[in-house]
Amino acid sequence: MKRTFFVRAVWDAEAGVFMSESDIEGLHIETDDLDAFQAIMADAAIALIVNNHISLPELATTPLKDLIPAIVWQAPILPVAA
Repeated sequence: MKRTFFVRAVWDAEAGVFMSESDIEGLHIETDDLDAFQAIMADAAIALIVNNHISLPELATTPLKDLIPAIVWQAPILPVAA
């Protein structure tokens, strides 16, 4: 079972939103606020990992400490306003 997943917020200047890049199946975030992005990520990421990346046999036979994934979160680097 994969234990480390990544989520990256990427600023889309044309759309005016932060968009997610991630290897978590089903995680798609678009928001104009970075705090909202983080809140959505925190609410959705673990559930999506459990639902889409862990099989029922793995859930039944894997120790809890081995089921908890790591999520590497990378905030965007925004240009500094002058």
